[in-house]
Amino acid sequence: MNTTVNLMAHLARPLDRPVRIAVAGAGARGSTYAEIAAGLGDRAEIVAVAEPRPHHRSVFVRRHGLPSSAVFAEWRDLVAAGRLADAVIIATQDADHVAAAVAFAEAGYDILLEKPMATDESDCERIVAAVDKAGVTMAVCHVLRYTPYTTAVKSLLDNGRIGELMAVQHREPVGFWHFAHSFVRGNWRRADESTFLLLSKSCHDLDWLAYLVGQPAMRVSSFGSLRHFRPQAAPAGAGTRCVSCAIEPDCPYSALRLYRAGLADAQANRPSAKTYFTRIVAPSMTSAELETALRDGPYGRCVYACDNDVVDHQVVNVEYANGVTASFTLTAFTPMESRHTALFGTHGEIRGDGRRLQVYDFDGERTEVIDTAPSDGRVSDADAHDGGDTGLITAFVDALWHGDPTMIRSGATESLASHRVVFAAERARLDARVVELPAR
Repeated sequence: MNTTVNLMAHLARPLDRPVRIAVAGAGARGSTYAEIAAGLGDRAEIVAVAEPRPHHRSVFVRRHGLPSSAVFAEWRDLVAAGRLADAVIIATQDADHVAAAVAFAEAGYDILLEKPMATDESDCERIVAAVDKAGVTMAVCHVLRYTPYTTAVKSLLDNGRIGELMAVQHREPVGFWHFAHSFVRGNWRRADESTFLLLSKSCHDLDWLAYLVGQPAMRVSSFGSLRHFRPQAAPAGAGTRCVSCAIEPDCPYSALRLYRAGLADAQANRPSAKTYFTRIVAPSMTSAELETALRDGPYGRCVYACDNDVVDHQVVNVEYANGVTASFTLTAFTPMESRHTALFGTHGEIRGDGRRLQVYDFDGERTEVIDTAPSDGRVSDADAHDGGDTGLITAFVDALWHGDPTMIRSGATESLASHRVVFAAERARLDARVVELPAR
């Protein structure tokens, strides 16, 4: 067996070989992260996988050329096999994160953990305690910290371009059909089976706000509910499945329209977000498989006849230790588009859409437009977060390869702090009160 090593064992000393990475969970996120890591040349290699679904497992194995001795059906089997890699990417279902993270930490792996860390605050704390006790390095997949756009915004703030930051308005437009796929029909539709919406979808955003403000949150309030995706909102004549619904042609949430469009894009070699989601419904991407899934599977259900219970819109207000206030809106009822942000300072304002920044200076009343996209305009087809996926994986691999933990922007401590804000916001929503966070 090849020797494995942890980042902290070779600080400031680069490795003389690629970082060896195992993957626990070869679904959409795990496969995307592995693909990016494998594309980093001689800095990283994928050496093992654990995935319970045979099709996903076999596709992953073929793609990365793994031997049978490095292929497992369950992440527990991977742990039990002994230390096979320097690091592990944990991209299992959210409810499995705590057990997996603790076990891999105790086995000595450095860890890249998909967000959310866990579905319970005490479990998040348990993960961090296990990581600290084992002396391993952990990063959380808060990909928004790693985009070129975020780097540009943070630089403007740190350099005082708009003076002292006073307030932030931030909006996550989930997108109407993305919400229907993931949070009405899909795996994150029920809090008891996954977790509440703010944690599953927008812990990214509250973490991002914390990164920009650079101060701990002190007080949180929140409001939101499930108003639309429920039986009471169903249009007259709606059926229980899209394939047999009389009003399906006129329904914006039609599963037939969404997934058939995704399949058509794939067949025409037009990579798209709809193709990404269609592959979840029909992994083999054949017309017959898709039609069977639409007829019999969960993704063919009417959005007004599902068993979902997570909110479809929510607002969160945060006050930070330095007096900065932030207002965050999460909503299903938008096109598929990037997040929108406005940052208000004493000397100016920044408005951004995930790519372009408009910087308005009070002195001279001028506006500068900054385009943060790559100069060649290209973003990897596998990268669905405006360069954040690539930025995250590159930073994690480079940190481990170079022996430089400062390359990781979303470490265990920072991520635990922002997760605590998310849990506080949900308590504030449920209890209809302002929640104060203790100083730590």
